[in-house]
Amino acid sequence: MLTRRDLLKIGGAASGVFFLRGKAQPSGKKVLHKPVGEHPIICPYCATGCGMIAAAQGGKLVNLEGDPDHPINRGKLCSKGEAARGFVESPYRMTKTLYRAPGSDKWEEKPIDWMIQEIAKRIKDTRDKYWIRQDDDGYVVNRTEAIAFLGGSSNGNEECYLFIKFARALGLNYIEHQARICHSSTVPALGESFGRGAMTNHPIDFKNSDVIIIEGGNPAEQHPLTFKWIMEAKDNGAKVIVVDPRFNRSASRADIFAQIRVGTDIAFMGGMINYILENNLYDEYYVKNYTNATLLIDPEFKTATDLDGLFSGYQPTPDNPNEKGVYDRSTWKYQLGEDGYAKRDMTMTDPHSVFQLLKRHYSRYTIPMVSKITGIPEAKLKQIYDLYGSTGKADRVGTITYAMGATQHSYGTQHIRSYAVVQLLLGNIGKAGGGVNALRGHSNVQGSTDHALLYHILPGYMPVPDRKFPTLQSYLEAKTPKKLLPNAPNWWENLPKYFVSQLKAWWPTIDPQISYHYLAKLGPHVGGKPDKSSDYSHHALLHAALAGPLKGMIVVGQNPAMSAANVNMARKALDSLDWMVVLDPFETETSAHWKRPGVNPADVKTEVFFIPTPVWAEKTGSITNTGLWAQWYEKAAEAPDG
Repeated sequence: MLTRRDLLKIGGAASGVFFLRGKAQPSGKKVLHKPVGEHPIICPYCATGCGMIAAAQGGKLVNLEGDPDHPINRGKLCSKGEAARGFVESPYRMTKTLYRAPGSDKWEEKPIDWMIQEIAKRIKDTRDKYWIRQDDDGYVVNRTEAIAFLGGSSNGNEECYLFIKFARALGLNYIEHQARICHSSTVPALGESFGRGAMTNHPIDFKNSDVIIIEGGNPAEQHPLTFKWIMEAKDNGAKVIVVDPRFNRSASRADIFAQIRVGTDIAFMGGMINYILENNLYDEYYVKNYTNATLLIDPEFKTATDLDGLFSGYQPTPDNPNEKGVYDRSTWKYQLGEDGYAKRDMTMTDPHSVFQLLKRHYSRYTIPMVSKITGIPEAKLKQIYDLYGSTGKADRVGTITYAMGATQHSYGTQHIRSYAVVQLLLGNIGKAGGGVNALRGHSNVQGSTDHALLYHILPGYMPVPDRKFPTLQSYLEAKTPKKLLPNAPNWWENLPKYFVSQLKAWWPTIDPQISYHYLAKLGPHVGGKPDKSSDYSHHALLHAALAGPLKGMIVVGQNPAMSAANVNMARKALDSLDWMVVLDPFETETSAHWKRPGVNPADVKTEVFFIPTPVWAEKTGSITNTGLWAQWYEKAAEAPDG
């Protein structure tokens, strides 16, 4: 019988066959060369996913080096990978299960059995006391807003799946991890554009590009072994463009460096879109046949160009202090024919076609205007737009890559969406050397997102049910999209199959019509914390702890006391909890928030349970890199005695 582990190993071997030079030879288990126990593992730092060989003796790590047979790094390691052994052997690793009583100024060692029993009591008691069957408006929601689960991007896929299964079974909606504060803007931007909100190609594929734009990232330092493939493309004749406020290490290897004013990226990309359209640099065949450019929009819809910065349907909300206004999106729709499919104009001349609306919207982004906004000289803008626009030809291809320099803006989603618009106009999607390539930061932040450690999705990016859908049938009817065109692909028409399969995986003996009700439903917070909002994301989670409704939190491999926005608020939120469970190799600022300077531990009533965990070299599993490869890693060493 072929196991999941065997399948991942076979997949890894196959990738080597396709990406490494030389003949593929039949072989058995990989032959390693040292007279001590050696194990193939994956680097735990950035999400490039470089292969390593770990050598262990007597349960201790004695050597760590790049795997020469791994197709991504081919034996090389960056400075982070080279230093990874020091993480495993750090003298600061915790080895004891520790308990901090409310108001105490010290840790107490406790047996693991006692810890597990006490943690289970806190979870059950809190869940029972604060269980919400019906919300304030009478909807059946079956949830608790008193417990949160936070973290997971440094854990393996198998662990992440157990985390989300556990949290959803408890009825939690406060489920978040690192992805929310790094690439959460990528998912809607690329998801709406391509159906999946992730890197479209793979780091190795950069070698096939003719022009590479790096905007919102610094891969030479952040993802060095990914940058190696960009340099291989450059060696093959590719041109590299870096757009950044700083002259960084990536810029030092660029053919063109454009120093942009901070916060003006959308203007820069808008200028490129306008230049491509006005100079007919787009791939007309691709645009007509593989995008929605020919589809017709409701005649009442108006762009921001028509309405001086606002789209049609804007309604001010002067009585709401949290927002200036909302949009009535009733005109934001396609025109439908009698057959139920979207109307088209294959000439793309109809003023209500997506193509003409796009031209009208971006017509304001002239080179003089973009230069004035971004600070980039007009001549350099034209040079960049001409060079990248040349990839709209059939014999050339370009790619855009970025990281958190693009995502961590208030307009990050729109920024990344503009990358997708450019690539679709030029026909650079679905091609080797093309795509919009988000470089993820943690070793398994892609896998932890795939396994849905976020409040609004279930594994596979299925939306979490809202309270408005009281039955499984009503949810599936509302969330399963219809085809816009008779021959259009519609991956998500399979949502009913995926969703029912997920319910059967979690509750195999229960009818899906019934187990659907076991899932906590989204909806406005009971008691209005935050005020009648359905937001259970990272910031809302901490706000709920600070305000009081959130009583307990489980934190796995995340450190909100250091990484959250407004850390002073985050630390006060931790002070406000009744109890907290922390699983981490180290005593983090989160687990020891009651020790921080200026705070009297006696005033902090949070009960803390700390459980030290093994690190990546001390366990077996799989992680998913930024290029969506699920890679197996094997246990090489034993965790420290404790």
